[in-house]
Amino acid sequence: MPRRTATMLASTLMLIALLCVGVFIPVPYSEMSPGPTVNTLGEHDGEPVLQIDGRKTYPTDGHLNMTTVRVTSADYRMNLFEAVYGWLAHDNKVVPHETLYPDGKTEEQSTQENAEEFSQSQESAKVAALKELDVPVKSWVIVSTVVKGSPAEGKLHAGDVIKAVDGRAVREPDDVAERVTGHKPGEDVVFTVVPAKEQAAAEKENRTATRTEKVTITTTAFEDDGEKRAIVGISAGTDHTFPFTIDIKLADVGGPSAGLMFALGIYDKLTPGSLTGGTFVAGTGTIDDDGKVGPIGGIEMKTVGARGKGAQYFLTPADNCASAAKDTPEGLTLVKVDTIDDALDALKDIRSGDTSDLPTCTAS
Repeated sequence: MPRRTATMLASTLMLIALLCVGVFIPVPYSEMSPGPTVNTLGEHDGEPVLQIDGRKTYPTDGHLNMTTVRVTSADYRMNLFEAVYGWLAHDNKVVPHETLYPDGKTEEQSTQENAEEFSQSQESAKVAALKELDVPVKSWVIVSTVVKGSPAEGKLHAGDVIKAVDGRAVREPDDVAERVTGHKPGEDVVFTVVPAKEQAAAEKENRTATRTEKVTITTTAFEDDGEKRAIVGISAGTDHTFPFTIDIKLADVGGPSAGLMFALGIYDKLTPGSLTGGTFVAGTGTIDDDGKVGPIGGIEMKTVGARGKGAQYFLTPADNCASAAKDTPEGLTLVKVDTIDDALDALKDIRSGDTSDLPTCTAS
């Protein structure tokens, strides 16, 4: 066989071998890509995204779009070719698998966690919007979750209202952790609670729950950065009662990142006039009860998805600004926001047409 032919054959076989390696050998990466974007002022699957009953609402126009990111599933195994293509593609982002699914988190666990975060973000969005409108909202501290096999299992239940710990009134979820960890492992903690069933009955009958119970739980040790601290195995959260009904109808979405846009949509529906001036505004960001906007993941994918649908402005959490500004889609203005007040001020400028003072994002 001539040397040239042998060289070509060897090269071809090597190329085939590399192709097989690329196709069949998995790599520890996952992929993120732009997901759906939904107008919080509009409809989704034939019904309004925001439904408000018991309070006067006003017509809206324009767009206040929440944005999402698609990710590959926890059990999906990317091959080398897919990873290289993702790295080269502008609209996709390849990240280490553990970034999306840390500590071996399963698809089911991730979905459940995202659903809980989405539900909490809706509650915080409602509270933030109503606070901005000076509408009173009743709030209290509750047991959010109880860890299976923990000292609290069977003694405290999700939805129990925590009135006091060791006889000291509880006003914030952090109060619970502070008082429990103030003990040594093995010591008793006394919770004063309104049982979840009693609280639910009181809300249904529009009355204040008065029946409380005292629950004593022996703490156990949890090692944190080499130090042992006392825990009982619960997480505390906040629940609210609203003076009228606000429903957010949006399925198949998870995580907390739509909080800001939900809050703005609620605010727009409850106030006369147009918040956007007919402009297409999209955005993202978590929000807490006080209207503080927090950072999210996948910002680059969200700006691409928003611009692809026609967005002109993108409300961007301050902590995401530098990352988002590194590759801003053409025709999209990134507006830096740190609170719901920042977002409302920016929207005022946008609808007026005077955007010279908009706080835009810049790459660091």
